Amino acid sequence: MPKTPNTRLRTLLAETGWSGAQLAAALRQVAAEHGRQLACDRSMVSRWLSGTTPRPPIPQLLLEVLSRRLGRPVGAAEAGLSRPPCTVLDLSWEADPLRRLTALTRADLDPERRRLLHAGVYSLAMLAVPVVRPPDAKPPAGSPPGPDGARGRAGRGEVEQMQTMTRVFAEAAQLHGSGHVRTALAAYLGHDVAGYLQAPATEHTHRQLLTGAAQLVVLLGTMSADSGADALAQRYHHTAASMAAEADDPSTLAIVLRTMSAHAHDLGHHTAAVRTLAERAADATLTAPLVIRAYAQAHLAVIQARHDKHAALTALTTSERLYERASTTPGPFTHYPAGALHYQRAQTLAALGDRTGAAEALTASLRLRAPAERQASILTRARLAETLLAQGHLDAALVHWHKFLDDYPALHSHRVTRRLYTMRHLLNPHRRHASTARLLARASPLR
Repeated sequence: MPKTPNTRLRTLLAETGWSGAQLAAALRQVAAEHGRQLACDRSMVSRWLSGTTPRPPIPQLLLEVLSRRLGRPVGAAEAGLSRPPCTVLDLSWEADPLRRLTALTRADLDPERRRLLHAGVYSLAMLAVPVVRPPDAKPPAGSPPGPDGARGRAGRGEVEQMQTMTRVFAEAAQLHGSGHVRTALAAYLGHDVAGYLQAPATEHTHRQLLTGAAQLVVLLGTMSADSGADALAQRYHHTAASMAAEADDPSTLAIVLRTMSAHAHDLGHHTAAVRTLAERAADATLTAPLVIRAYAQAHLAVIQARHDKHAALTALTTSERLYERASTTPGPFTHYPAGALHYQRAQTLAALGDRTGAAEALTASLRLRAPAERQASILTRARLAETLLAQGHLDAALVHWHKFLDDYPALHSHRVTRRLYTMRHLLNPHRRHASTARLLARASPLR
């Protein structure tokens, strides 16, 4: 049968002001950002416009390219990319956060749909999308039913249960890596928490439930990033920000915005949108506890170090002064470990070119890490080894990498695995060195 021209894609292409060749070039660039090589030229664009349906991962890449160019989210339906074999899981960024959470967790728990979520493209365009809903926004009718909490009223018991589960999941991820922990968290959010949020409750209790849900969702997003599912992590973070805003909780909103900015930074993105998120996080803490303000300022220093040295050092000094005056209580969203503050100091100094200062800060961070901070400790140790090697201290770096390998098997974490691959790459030029050869031989069977 004759193909039906994709007039929606043609309209969007006209709106961008690009030619087919320019769209193809932008696609190749974004594909390269995600570690993919894409053979694409204007003839392929012409075929898509004439009605040929592109195969994955091109639809996801197309949506990201168009969204960046137009400065707004472009969905699969709008671009005429909703027919097979596009297989784009199109969840609207503007959807009600509870509906979005329910859809995401259900897809995350289904093996086939999880594959689509993991194949998604991390979106720089999405960073510029407002992450808060208007204060008078109402949940749409027909929200998916929750099987548990919606049977009766939700109260203090459900709030306390969610706080306990947040601590349990956060501690498990630190000790063992995200691994299968995040699957259990997705199930808890999709079944129990979704039900609590739909159950009758006082306004005060409902806001507490929203705060608890936002904290669990941002934790799930961070676990997803730790598992290498960066696009899925971004969706969870975006959902958490909407929930925190709806709860009118500036502290949790600041933590979520900071997490979104840190995630982008970890992926190597240093755009104005990433800096804006860090600034918005700091602004949101003006009425928050001092420890949350210190937490946001420390990250702002890391981000500013890529743009403005004076602003970075000012933010770092502000963070340290706030931290000295702050009091904390145990918990993943109320406690900012001293080791973490020194780690952010090291990141800032490293970005400013001060390797000696960065090494000293990483050493202090490692010394202050608690036994329960296993994943943070191993990542700090890896960064310290990398910094020492960059300074020419091979033997000292090898000592830390041996300790890194001691803890490596206990953690199921994509971030930790990346540090293993980085170690191999950095040590390859020194492989003829006897001590280096022994370390590489020891690391050889690890994956």
